[in-house]
Amino acid sequence: MEKMTIIDRFANPELIKTMPFGEKMLASLYVTLLGMAITFVALMILWIMITAMSRILGTKPAKKEEPAKAAEKTLSPIEEESANKEDEMDDALVAVIAAAAAASMNTSIHNIIVKNIRRTPDTAPAWGRTGRLEQMKTRVQ
Repeated sequence: MEKMTIIDRFANPELIKTMPFGEKMLASLYVTLLGMAITFVALMILWIMITAMSRILGTKPAKKEEPAKAAEKTLSPIEEESANKEDEMDDALVAVIAAAAAASMNTSIHNIIVKNIRRTPDTAPAWGRTGRLEQMKTRVQ
């Protein structure tokens, strides 16, 4: 009679019941290591594919300009004019936000002082934004 290996015993579920505790633990260690190895190999393949695709498509992370170099730049007359328009748009934006805040608090705009306006990043997923838009549309109609 041939001696059966642990792997051969797993081929027949009835023989698993006859295995001693030590062999069962050793077999579970084999299964664990095999699963981890397969997962690691799959992740390495995915990493290689992503790297290859980014090189093929030519997508590279944007380089940030140093603040010292940005300060050295001078504005041309056209750029100065567009910067003035942005300032006017910022003033209009402050007025609109102040009016909205006054309306939501049922008070006069003269009672509100806007000190700072910061844009917060929209981290909501697309389905969340869509749901909010749909709710706003149903309230308006």
